[in-house]
Amino acid sequence: MDPSPTPARATPGNSLTQLIDRFSTMLLREPDDRSELLKLLHGAHERNLVDAEALTIIEGAITVAEMTVRDIMVPRQQIHTVTADQPLPQTIRKVIDSGHSRLPVIGEDDDDVRGIILAKDLLRSIGNSNFRIEDWLRPAMFIPESKPLNVLLREFRISHTHMALVIDEFGSLAGLVTIEDVLEEIVGEIEDEHDQAQLDTNIQLDASGRYRVKAQTPVGSFNEAFGCNFDEHDAHTVGGQIVHYLGRVPRRNESVEMNGLLFRVIRADNRRLYSLMVEILDQPDEDASNVLEDGHHGDDA
Repeated sequence: MDPSPTPARATPGNSLTQLIDRFSTMLLREPDDRSELLKLLHGAHERNLVDAEALTIIEGAITVAEMTVRDIMVPRQQIHTVTADQPLPQTIRKVIDSGHSRLPVIGEDDDDVRGIILAKDLLRSIGNSNFRIEDWLRPAMFIPESKPLNVLLREFRISHTHMALVIDEFGSLAGLVTIEDVLEEIVGEIEDEHDQAQLDTNIQLDASGRYRVKAQTPVGSFNEAFGCNFDEHDAHTVGGQIVHYLGRVPRRNESVEMNGLLFRVIRADNRRLYSLMVEILDQPDEDASNVLEDGHHGDDA
């Protein structure tokens, strides 16, 4: 009868190999869902493997992959347009007043979109008595409300297009979205010299009907503007009020409801808030405040 096999003795080398194998398995294990992935990313940030700016961009990219055009588009009522039969001086004035570098050109009604006109093309036409806006139209890009933002960004890049017109299920114009709108969802608010001039004040009405608010806005000024009663003893700024309520610095795209207002973080890092989107709720309840899930709420733009 064969003797029983002698169990292999554990050696320091074997133990170390097993430990490395277990550790490697833990590191290489794929996350089961989005929240677990974000947890791993935040753990990497805490270990200084990913800096705050990179973490913000990665989070933004993950969020964009779950959003559609409907979530960020400028609604039809807020779109600046020019009509195909307008004289050149009026067209130029309308483009200047809008503050945009390109505008849709419409015919008989808003659904009759003829194309896109660029401000630089209008400037080239100054003094041209034979100006016809049809000669300068760029093709319009039409997309459905349900198109995922990551797909749209890829199409923008391939087609070298900066603007798309959004149509609903009936083929009517529903809104407008630009490549800047998509990029801002990834990297945060992008400010040019025109935006900076507008942001000299702390509270600005956004095209979506919500308000862009600097997080450093004094509580007294914010209370006066929105009819709120935030206590200045808790924090002197509106951003400080949010941090005080949550007990931490919220992440970008995180939302919180307080004092009948919905605050969404537009720009932030791991230490402070920079800018917020504020929406006045239909039925404010000053006694009820609750933190919403990380990400967009409803159709936030």
